[in-house]
Amino acid sequence: MPTDDVTSPAQATRILELLWRHHLPAKSSTRGPKPGRTVDAVVAAGIALADRDGIGKLTTRAVAAELGMRAMSLYTYVPSKEALLALMVDAVAAEDAPLPTSAPPRERMIAIATGVRAELIAHPWLLEISPWRQVLGPGRMRRYENQLAAVDGIGLNDLAMDRAIAVLTDFATGNARLAVAAAGAGAQLSDADWWAVYGPELARLVPEDAFPLAGRVGTAAGEHHQAPADPDGAFAYGVATLVDGILADT
Repeated sequence: MPTDDVTSPAQATRILELLWRHHLPAKSSTRGPKPGRTVDAVVAAGIALADRDGIGKLTTRAVAAELGMRAMSLYTYVPSKEALLALMVDAVAAEDAPLPTSAPPRERMIAIATGVRAELIAHPWLLEISPWRQVLGPGRMRRYENQLAAVDGIGLNDLAMDRAIAVLTDFATGNARLAVAAAGAGAQLSDADWWAVYGPELARLVPEDAFPLAGRVGTAAGEHHQAPADPDGAFAYGVATLVDGILADT
């Protein structure tokens, strides 16, 4: 039976070989029927299913159904769901748009965070996969190379370059999580409608003298945004401030 034990040496080798499959020497042809699908097709089907239905609906059986295959046949291509997720994450990273390496350093660094955020909003299921110990494939390795090229030569040492990318990624990820939550809530009730209901009630129930600053600032922000928050505006303000802080140390 297929195993999800990603800690076993055999499974680790299999996942890495799948991730780097296009960089390995071509195998000599073997006898027998040729596979009816490809690993690329399986990965694309997994991404399409997760984009449409969410990662909670991503199972090997569901991916096999997307391809018109029997569930057990899928293991001919990927050994486990965990392996499929690693391949999906790397395939999405491989689609990154180029970074503006000839632009001023500030624009380059903002572009790093903007790209991370856009990817997560386009594929919200990525937010449900732990980034810790994600296996590096060519897609993610190329992304890291491009991000490093975007900050290379601006006065940061190697460790600071890595940390700058990590901080920009973490900020973009946190903001993307809020943006995705806002989009999901908006599908049920628009922010303006929500604020029209809750804003007046909060003003009526919350004692002004108990929370003078929170009441004043929160009301001003809520009325301005007509929403509980403004993820897009917060990102623009935050990433600019963050980048200016990093550049101040160069």
